[in-house]
Amino acid sequence: MPSHYNVLFLCTGNSARSIMAEASMNRKGVRNFTAFSAGSQPKGTVHPGALHELETANFPLTGLRSKSWEEFAQPGAPQLDFVFTVCDNAAKESCPIWPGQPVTAHWGIPDPAAVDGPPQQIEQAFREAFLTLDRRISLFLGLPFSSLHDLAIKKEVDRIGRE
Repeated sequence: MPSHYNVLFLCTGNSARSIMAEASMNRKGVRNFTAFSAGSQPKGTVHPGALHELETANFPLTGLRSKSWEEFAQPGAPQLDFVFTVCDNAAKESCPIWPGQPVTAHWGIPDPAAVDGPPQQIEQAFREAFLTLDRRISLFLGLPFSSLHDLAIKKEVDRIGRE
């Protein structure tokens, strides 16, 4: 495996969960990872609840935007090493064929943007989604990539998605 990896987080709307995962990976994995996010039907804007969670955690917001996964299936797009779906809808969709056969896994997280209730309940849903993604990314970054073969890495990323 290489010493630098590109990771794509997918969610249908690319407005909350995948954006938070992108920001977390780019901060925590800055030396060895570059993260991106995208959606099959991007909303076009980042959800304010996701931005609030990232600001609360002092994560940079620069460059975060809702975009189509088609950007990453085009010639000249970054070569992907890992692709993670973070919503159940995206996991069921037919994804583009990613060049290079990246390791894929489903890290499903309930959609905090779908929560309908008082502001405290909505904020709690975003907090829980962020914390779960952040914890999974920490576990992922702790894997000994240089000593694992692709099949073992696939097994580990699937395990992380179930925790």
